[in-house]
Amino acid sequence: MYVVVNTLGITPDTAEAFEKAFIDSMAHLEGVPGLGRSTLMRPEGASNTYLSTMEFDSKESFMAWLKSDSFKASHSDDQAPGMQAPNAVASYTVIKDTAAPSAG
Repeated sequence: MYVVVNTLGITPDTAEAFEKAFIDSMAHLEGVPGLGRSTLMRPEGASNTYLSTMEFDSKESFMAWLKSDSFKASHSDDQAPGMQAPNAVASYTVIKDTAAPSAG
């Protein structure tokens, strides 16, 4: 699994509009080949750093998404709240994943 983490510094006065715009843009992720999960996480406490994660089945799937219409559509509005915010992207290869057993 290949995980991409984006940290975004969002000011409190734009947080609500940022969340709406980001969540709306996530609609473009439906059906992306190799994408297993995408999240947006709101900070707790005094932090203003949001986290966005994407879990792909491989680095190749992520790289293909970067060239896709889905990527272009989800990043098309460069004036959307938060698009100008300071951010940093890091990527990781999962070496061990342990999940709780499902009930049932």
